[in-house]
Amino acid sequence: MESGNDDGGENKKYPIGETPQERGFSYLPKSYEISSSNRPNLNPKIADVVVIDLAGLNDPDQRPVIVKNIGNACRESGFFQIINHGIPQKVLDEALGTAFEFFDLPTSEKAKYMSNNVHKPVRYGTSLKDGVDKIQFWRVFLKHYAHPLNEWIQQWPDKPHDYRAKMGDYVTKARCLAMEIMGAITESLGIGSNYLENKMEDGMQVITVNCYPKCPKPHVALGLPPHSDYSCITIVLHSSCGLEIMDASDGTWRLVPELHGALQVHVGDHVEVLSNGLYKSMVHRVTLKNDITRVSIASLHSMGMDEKMSTAEELVTDEHRKGYEESSFRDFLNFLTRNDISEGKSFIESLKIK
Repeated sequence: MESGNDDGGENKKYPIGETPQERGFSYLPKSYEISSSNRPNLNPKIADVVVIDLAGLNDPDQRPVIVKNIGNACRESGFFQIINHGIPQKVLDEALGTAFEFFDLPTSEKAKYMSNNVHKPVRYGTSLKDGVDKIQFWRVFLKHYAHPLNEWIQQWPDKPHDYRAKMGDYVTKARCLAMEIMGAITESLGIGSNYLENKMEDGMQVITVNCYPKCPKPHVALGLPPHSDYSCITIVLHSSCGLEIMDASDGTWRLVPELHGALQVHVGDHVEVLSNGLYKSMVHRVTLKNDITRVSIASLHSMGMDEKMSTAEELVTDEHRKGYEESSFRDFLNFLTRNDISEGKSFIESLKIK
């Protein structure tokens, strides 16, 4: 892979897995510097994020209010945090702990999974597409499929020794939670809580374990560029603040505040398509720090690899005509292969009917 550095080595080649963020460089290679207009503020404004208590979701008396709150959050920002979600704190802590341990492994161990092939069910990488995209991003990641768990878990890393057990416990519980939230989302749209149940039951769960190492110049680089998720929804667990969401009212970026024990829920592109644009997929980016390494675990939930998400017919009217082409998870992977999203290419924009 190729990356520039700031001593003039614009085409300096790093061995596989030996990228600057992994090696703890004290300087920032020029290939990681983003344009001045897109650089983060080191003292960002704090986002006013909706927090939804899920404790009464299965209580017939409380459910309508919670469903309405979820629908409002999906409509207004496409993002909310959840508490009393039913996943024990011990499970959250152990998942984050084993993730940190994985990234602390020797590079030679992690590099076994290194690949730029976005179709691989288990892969390790850095940035977005290593040495391919014009702008690189200051992260390392491990992605792996997780549903059905027994079909994929033996392909996951076997180091740390408890990675499969602890991560497997978390992702199983996250998937059950995602099914409940998706039921609430479709119910809030007026199409019933079971609208996608069968297709989601047989669908995809992709886990992206992200590590954002300490960065020597966090004011000129990003961990991830602005983007929305291709999923129906994404549930995110993280070790510390770093996620920023765009305030639609004024276009400013705002930092999502820390709320211990909470999980973040992102509305993805496929829910925007399903809702005919009533609910918007949330545009977000990841910022960096020079004194803290941050880890996040994103659990992305969608229908099957080749199952096409289309707009619900009930949400198409003469006044609100169909606005999106149908698409599948594989369509997204093909889009990612062909396009450089660091330059602003957006999957959801490619689906909009002009």
